[in-house]
Amino acid sequence: MQIGNLTLDNNVILAPLAGITNLPFRLLAKASGCGLVFSEMISANGLVYRSGKTEQMLNSAPEEKPLSVQIFGSDPGLMAEAAAIVESKGADIVDINFGCSVRKVIKTGAGVALMRAPDQAKALLAAVRKAIRIPLTIKIRSGWDASGREALSIAGIAQDCGVDAIAVHPRTAGQQFRRRADWAIIAVVKKSVGIPVIGNGDIVSARDALKMLAETGCDAVMIGRRAIGNPTIFSRVLLRLKGEEPAQEDLSHRFDIMAHYFKASVDYIGEETACRMMRSRLGWFTRGMRNSSKFRESIKHLSSEEEGNELIGTYRNSLLNE
Repeated sequence: MQIGNLTLDNNVILAPLAGITNLPFRLLAKASGCGLVFSEMISANGLVYRSGKTEQMLNSAPEEKPLSVQIFGSDPGLMAEAAAIVESKGADIVDINFGCSVRKVIKTGAGVALMRAPDQAKALLAAVRKAIRIPLTIKIRSGWDASGREALSIAGIAQDCGVDAIAVHPRTAGQQFRRRADWAIIAVVKKSVGIPVIGNGDIVSARDALKMLAETGCDAVMIGRRAIGNPTIFSRVLLRLKGEEPAQEDLSHRFDIMAHYFKASVDYIGEETACRMMRSRLGWFTRGMRNSSKFRESIKHLSSEEEGNELIGTYRNSLLNE
Protein backbone atom coordinates (compact mmCIF):
# COMPACT_ATOMS: atom_id res chain seq x y z
CA MET A 1 0.00 0.00 0.00
CA GLN A 2 1.17 3.52 -0.83
CA ILE A 3 0.58 6.62 1.33
CA GLY A 4 2.16 9.58 -0.37
CA ASN A 5 5.75 8.59 -1.05
CA LEU A 6 5.72 5.90 1.65
CA THR A 7 5.25 2.24 0.75
CA LEU A 8 3.81 -0.04 3.44
CA ASP A 9 4.47 -3.77 3.60
CA ASN A 10 0.73 -4.43 3.83
CA ASN A 11 -2.61 -2.71 4.37
CA VAL A 12 -3.33 -3.81 7.95
CA ILE A 13 -2.91 -0.91 10.39
CA LEU A 14 -2.90 -0.35 14.15
CA ALA A 15 -5.24 2.48 15.15
CA PRO A 16 -4.16 5.28 17.48
CA LEU A 17 -5.49 4.52 20.97
CA ALA A 18 -5.20 7.17 23.67
CA GLY A 19 -3.31 5.86 26.69
CA ILE A 20 -2.54 2.55 24.99
CA THR A 21 -0.46 2.73 21.80
CA ASN A 22 2.84 3.65 23.41
CA LEU A 23 6.13 2.20 22.15
CA PRO A 24 5.92 -1.23 23.88
CA PHE A 25 2.38 -1.80 22.60
CA ARG A 26 3.24 -0.66 19.07
CA LEU A 27 6.15 -3.09 18.98
CA LEU A 28 3.76 -5.95 19.83
CA ALA A 29 1.59 -5.01 16.87
CA LYS A 30 4.58 -4.68 14.58
CA ALA A 31 5.90 -8.09 15.64
CA SER A 32 2.55 -9.54 14.57
CA GLY A 33 3.00 -8.17 11.05
CA CYS A 34 1.13 -4.86 11.24
CA GLY A 35 1.99 -2.69 8.23
CA LEU A 36 1.74 0.67 10.02
CA VAL A 37 1.52 1.67 13.67
CA PHE A 38 0.12 4.87 15.18
CA SER A 39 1.16 6.73 18.29
CA GLU A 40 -1.26 7.80 20.96
CA MET A 41 -3.05 11.09 20.31
CA ILE A 42 -0.54 13.83 21.17
CA SER A 43 -1.29 17.45 22.06
CA ALA A 44 0.13 19.98 19.61
CA ASN A 45 0.27 22.52 22.44
CA GLY A 46 2.28 20.10 24.57
CA LEU A 47 4.81 19.62 21.78
CA VAL A 48 5.17 23.31 20.94
CA TYR A 49 5.53 24.32 24.59
CA ARG A 50 7.98 21.49 25.24
CA SER A 51 6.12 19.45 27.83
CA GLY A 52 8.50 16.70 28.88
CA LYS A 53 5.70 14.15 29.25
CA THR A 54 4.35 15.01 25.81
CA GLU A 55 7.77 14.88 24.14
CA GLN A 56 8.33 11.41 25.61
CA MET A 57 5.36 10.21 23.58
CA LEU A 58 7.46 10.75 20.45
CA ASN A 59 9.98 8.09 21.52
CA SER A 60 10.37 5.50 18.81
CA ALA A 61 12.50 2.52 17.79
CA PRO A 62 13.72 1.32 14.38
CA GLU A 63 11.82 -1.97 14.77
CA GLU A 64 8.43 -0.26 14.68
CA LYS A 65 8.97 1.67 11.47
CA PRO A 66 7.04 3.04 9.70
CA LEU A 67 5.44 5.15 12.43
CA SER A 68 2.55 7.59 12.15
CA VAL A 69 2.28 10.19 14.91
CA GLN A 70 -1.19 11.57 15.55
CA ILE A 71 -1.53 15.13 16.84
CA PHE A 72 -4.56 17.16 17.86
CA GLY A 73 -5.30 20.87 18.15
CA SER A 74 -7.25 23.62 16.43
CA ASP A 75 -4.80 26.48 15.82
CA PRO A 76 -3.26 26.27 12.32
CA GLY A 77 0.03 27.87 13.37
CA LEU A 78 0.52 25.68 16.43
CA MET A 79 -0.46 22.57 14.52
CA ALA A 80 2.01 23.38 11.75
CA GLU A 81 4.78 23.90 14.31
CA ALA A 82 3.90 20.69 16.12
CA ALA A 83 3.86 18.75 12.82
CA ALA A 84 7.34 20.06 12.02
CA ILE A 85 8.54 18.84 15.44
CA VAL A 86 7.04 15.42 14.77
CA GLU A 87 8.83 15.25 11.41
CA SER A 88 12.13 16.33 12.97
CA LYS A 89 11.88 13.48 15.50
CA GLY A 90 11.79 10.89 12.73
CA ALA A 91 8.12 10.06 12.25
CA ASP A 92 7.17 8.73 8.82
CA ILE A 93 3.64 10.19 8.76
CA VAL A 94 1.85 13.02 10.54
CA ASP A 95 -1.81 12.27 11.26
CA ILE A 96 -4.33 14.85 12.44
CA ASN A 97 -7.18 13.83 14.71
CA PHE A 98 -10.61 14.86 13.42
CA GLY A 99 -12.45 12.23 15.43
CA CYS A 100 -11.90 12.54 19.17
CA SER A 101 -15.25 13.22 20.84
CA VAL A 102 -14.01 13.73 24.40
CA ARG A 103 -15.56 16.91 25.78
CA LYS A 104 -12.32 18.57 26.89
CA VAL A 105 -10.91 18.14 23.38
CA ILE A 106 -14.06 19.32 21.60
CA LYS A 107 -14.37 22.50 23.68
CA THR A 108 -10.95 23.63 22.39
CA GLY A 109 -12.19 23.28 18.80
CA ALA A 110 -10.07 20.19 18.18
CA GLY A 111 -10.93 16.59 17.35
CA VAL A 112 -14.39 16.03 15.89
CA ALA A 113 -15.22 19.73 16.48
CA LEU A 114 -13.18 20.42 13.31
CA MET A 115 -15.69 18.43 11.28
CA ARG A 116 -18.31 21.15 11.71
CA ALA A 117 -15.81 23.96 11.07
CA PRO A 118 -14.76 23.42 7.43
CA ASP A 119 -13.01 26.80 7.05
CA GLN A 120 -10.95 26.14 10.17
CA ALA A 121 -10.20 22.62 8.98
CA LYS A 122 -9.03 23.92 5.61
CA ALA A 123 -6.74 26.53 7.17
CA LEU A 124 -5.29 23.97 9.56
CA LEU A 125 -4.63 21.35 6.88
CA ALA A 126 -3.09 23.89 4.51
CA ALA A 127 -0.74 25.14 7.23
CA VAL A 128 0.37 21.65 8.24
CA ARG A 129 0.82 20.51 4.65
CA LYS A 130 3.09 23.50 4.02
CA ALA A 131 5.15 22.79 7.14
CA ILE A 132 6.13 19.16 6.45
CA ARG A 133 7.45 17.02 3.61
CA ILE A 134 6.44 13.60 4.93
CA PRO A 135 2.96 12.18 4.21
CA LEU A 136 -0.02 13.79 5.94
CA THR A 137 -3.16 11.87 6.88
CA ILE A 138 -6.32 12.52 8.89
CA LYS A 139 -8.67 10.33 10.91
CA ILE A 140 -12.33 11.34 10.85
CA ARG A 141 -15.75 10.21 12.09
CA SER A 142 -19.07 10.24 10.25
CA GLY A 143 -19.57 13.71 11.68
CA TRP A 144 -22.18 15.11 14.03
CA ASP A 145 -25.08 13.21 12.50
CA ALA A 146 -25.47 9.84 10.81
CA SER A 147 -25.78 11.18 7.26
CA GLY A 148 -22.05 11.27 6.58
CA ARG A 149 -22.30 14.69 4.91
CA GLU A 150 -19.59 16.16 7.11
CA ALA A 151 -17.32 13.19 6.41
CA LEU A 152 -17.69 13.82 2.67
CA SER A 153 -17.07 17.55 3.09
CA ILE A 154 -13.93 17.10 5.18
CA ALA A 155 -12.65 14.35 2.87
CA GLY A 156 -12.92 16.69 -0.11
CA ILE A 157 -11.21 19.53 1.75
CA ALA A 158 -8.45 17.17 2.87
CA GLN A 159 -7.77 15.95 -0.66
CA ASP A 160 -7.68 19.54 -1.97
CA CYS A 161 -5.19 20.49 0.76
CA GLY A 162 -2.77 17.70 -0.17
CA VAL A 163 -3.63 15.13 2.47
CA ASP A 164 -2.32 11.73 1.41
CA ALA A 165 -4.87 9.36 3.01
CA ILE A 166 -8.00 9.42 5.16
CA ALA A 167 -9.01 6.98 7.90
CA VAL A 168 -12.77 6.79 8.46
CA HIS A 169 -14.37 5.63 11.72
CA PRO A 170 -18.05 5.67 10.74
CA ARG A 171 -19.70 6.57 14.00
CA THR A 172 -21.07 9.98 14.91
CA ALA A 173 -19.58 12.30 17.52
CA GLY A 174 -22.33 11.37 19.96
CA GLN A 175 -22.02 7.63 19.47
CA GLN A 176 -18.38 7.48 20.59
CA PHE A 177 -17.90 3.66 20.44
CA ARG A 178 -21.54 2.68 20.91
CA ARG A 179 -23.77 0.96 18.34
CA ARG A 180 -22.61 -0.53 15.08
CA ALA A 181 -20.24 1.39 12.84
CA ASP A 182 -21.90 2.29 9.53
CA TRP A 183 -19.48 0.88 6.99
CA ALA A 184 -21.55 2.33 4.14
CA ILE A 185 -20.05 5.73 4.97
CA ILE A 186 -16.56 4.34 4.37
CA ALA A 187 -17.71 3.23 0.92
CA VAL A 188 -19.21 6.65 0.13
CA VAL A 189 -16.03 8.47 1.19
CA LYS A 190 -13.93 6.05 -0.86
CA LYS A 191 -15.97 6.81 -3.99
CA SER A 192 -15.67 10.56 -3.43
CA VAL A 193 -11.87 10.90 -3.29
CA GLY A 194 -8.88 9.70 -5.24
CA ILE A 195 -6.55 9.20 -2.27
CA PRO A 196 -6.35 6.04 -0.13
CA VAL A 197 -9.16 5.49 2.37
CA ILE A 198 -8.59 3.39 5.50
CA GLY A 199 -11.60 1.71 7.09
CA ASN A 200 -11.94 1.53 10.87
CA GLY A 201 -14.63 0.27 13.23
CA ASP A 202 -16.02 -3.06 14.48
CA ILE A 203 -13.28 -5.30 13.15
CA VAL A 204 -13.27 -8.03 15.78
CA SER A 205 -11.95 -10.92 13.68
CA ALA A 206 -9.86 -11.60 10.61
CA ARG A 207 -13.04 -12.33 8.64
CA ASP A 208 -14.39 -8.89 9.53
CA ALA A 209 -11.31 -7.27 8.02
CA LEU A 210 -11.85 -9.05 4.70
CA LYS A 211 -15.55 -8.24 4.81
CA MET A 212 -14.85 -4.53 5.29
CA LEU A 213 -12.42 -4.48 2.36
CA ALA A 214 -14.95 -6.24 0.13
CA GLU A 215 -18.01 -4.23 1.16
CA THR A 216 -16.48 -0.74 1.19
CA GLY A 217 -13.68 -0.88 -1.37
CA CYS A 218 -11.38 0.75 1.18
CA ASP A 219 -7.65 0.47 0.63
CA ALA A 220 -6.69 -0.67 4.12
CA VAL A 221 -8.17 -1.74 7.43
CA MET A 222 -7.37 -0.16 10.79
CA ILE A 223 -7.79 -2.20 13.96
CA GLY A 224 -7.94 -0.62 17.40
CA ARG A 225 -9.80 -2.01 20.40
CA ARG A 226 -9.69 -5.64 19.23
CA ALA A 227 -5.88 -5.51 19.20
CA ILE A 228 -5.84 -4.73 22.92
CA GLY A 229 -4.59 -7.91 24.55
CA ASN A 230 -4.76 -9.69 21.20
CA PRO A 231 -2.12 -8.27 18.83
CA THR A 232 -2.01 -11.56 16.90
CA ILE A 233 -5.16 -10.37 15.13
CA PHE A 234 -2.83 -8.65 12.65
CA SER A 235 -1.07 -11.88 11.66
CA ARG A 236 -4.45 -13.63 11.40
CA VAL A 237 -5.78 -10.94 9.05
CA LEU A 238 -2.66 -11.19 6.91
CA LEU A 239 -3.09 -14.95 6.59
CA ARG A 240 -6.72 -14.47 5.53
CA LEU A 241 -5.62 -11.95 2.92
CA LYS A 242 -3.31 -14.61 1.50
CA GLY A 243 -6.18 -17.08 1.38
CA GLU A 244 -4.81 -19.14 4.25
CA GLU A 245 -6.69 -20.41 7.30
CA PRO A 246 -5.16 -19.17 10.58
CA ALA A 247 -4.28 -21.92 13.02
CA GLN A 248 -6.12 -22.17 16.31
CA GLU A 249 -4.67 -19.68 18.75
CA ASP A 250 -1.80 -21.03 20.84
CA LEU A 251 -2.45 -20.26 24.50
CA SER A 252 1.24 -20.56 25.33
CA HIS A 253 2.05 -17.94 22.69
CA ARG A 254 -0.43 -15.51 24.23
CA PHE A 255 1.32 -15.88 27.60
CA ASP A 256 4.67 -15.26 25.87
CA ILE A 257 3.30 -12.02 24.43
CA MET A 258 1.92 -10.97 27.82
CA ALA A 259 5.25 -11.58 29.55
CA HIS A 260 7.14 -9.75 26.81
CA TYR A 261 4.82 -6.75 27.03
CA PHE A 262 5.24 -6.63 30.81
CA LYS A 263 9.04 -6.68 30.58
CA ALA A 264 9.14 -4.14 27.76
CA SER A 265 6.91 -1.80 29.76
CA VAL A 266 9.12 -2.09 32.83
CA ASP A 267 12.19 -1.34 30.71
CA TYR A 268 10.46 1.61 29.03
CA ILE A 269 8.73 3.46 31.87
CA GLY A 270 10.28 1.97 34.98
CA GLU A 271 9.19 -0.77 37.37
CA GLU A 272 6.92 1.25 39.67
CA THR A 273 4.95 3.00 36.90
CA ALA A 274 4.75 -0.13 34.77
CA CYS A 275 3.43 -2.24 37.62
CA ARG A 276 0.68 0.28 38.36
CA MET A 277 -0.25 0.24 34.67
CA MET A 278 -0.12 -3.56 34.40
CA ARG A 279 -2.66 -3.97 37.23
CA SER A 280 -5.29 -3.52 34.53
CA ARG A 281 -3.43 -4.19 31.31
CA LEU A 282 -2.21 -7.72 31.96
CA GLY A 283 -5.86 -8.69 32.25
CA TRP A 284 -6.37 -7.67 28.61
CA PHE A 285 -4.47 -10.76 27.49
CA THR A 286 -6.60 -13.18 29.50
CA ARG A 287 -9.92 -12.35 27.84
CA GLY A 288 -11.81 -15.59 27.32
CA MET A 289 -9.42 -17.72 29.39
CA ARG A 290 -10.58 -19.94 32.23
CA ASN A 291 -10.31 -18.40 35.69
CA SER A 292 -9.30 -15.05 34.21
CA SER A 293 -11.26 -13.19 36.89
CA LYS A 294 -9.06 -14.74 39.58
CA PHE A 295 -5.94 -13.67 37.71
CA ARG A 296 -7.24 -10.11 37.32
CA GLU A 297 -7.96 -10.03 41.05
CA SER A 298 -4.44 -11.28 41.84
CA ILE A 299 -2.76 -8.41 39.93
CA LYS A 300 -4.81 -5.57 41.46
CA HIS A 301 -1.98 -4.69 43.83
CA LEU A 302 0.97 -5.67 41.63
CA SER A 303 4.08 -3.88 42.91
CA SER A 304 7.19 -5.47 41.38
CA GLU A 305 8.46 -7.10 38.22
CA GLU A 306 9.32 -10.26 40.15
CA GLU A 307 5.80 -10.52 41.53
CA GLY A 308 4.29 -9.95 38.09
CA ASN A 309 6.39 -12.67 36.51
CA GLU A 310 5.44 -15.06 39.29
CA LEU A 311 1.71 -14.36 38.90
CA ILE A 312 1.87 -14.74 35.11
CA GLY A 313 3.82 -17.98 35.47
CA THR A 314 1.46 -19.42 38.07
CA TYR A 315 -1.61 -18.68 35.97
CA ARG A 316 0.07 -20.00 32.85
CA ASN A 317 0.97 -23.28 34.53
CA SER A 318 -2.52 -23.67 35.98
CA LEU A 319 -4.00 -23.60 32.46
CA LEU A 320 -1.38 -25.42 30.46
CA ASN A 321 -0.97 -28.30 32.94
CA GLU A 322 -4.67 -29.07 33.26
